[in-house]
Amino acid sequence: GDSESGQRDDAPTCAGFVAIACGENHSVGLRNDGTVITWGDDSGNQIDDQPTGSSFVAIACGSSRSMALREDGTVAIWGYCVRRPSLDSDPPEVGIVAIAMGLAVAVALRNDKGMVSEAEA
Repeated sequence: GDSESGQRDDAPTCAGFVAIACGENHSVGLRNDGTVITWGDDSGNQIDDQPTGSSFVAIACGSSRSMALREDGTVAIWGYCVRRPSLDSDPPEVGIVAIAMGLAVAVALRNDKGMVSEAEA
């Protein structure tokens, strides 16, 4: 790409990544210590609102938002959101074992094999 939004120029140079995911103009990396690192376009807070902590086990990206799964089966969603996502609610949805995102949809698989899905309004 042309790195107009820092997708290439702002990419981290450190080692220790176990997963990566790409949105429209931003990227997310999961490090082997369970931390999340984001880079690229921040027009929807895809970078500034990244979650902190070191308990993450999976990541996913939509167009302008991202999602990360914690060891305890809860989810963090950040970036451009018209409304507060139900997957990142208070109290949080629990028992999540897998996550995925599309252009404007977030999907999570629960440990009882049920799914939680939400579309961006």
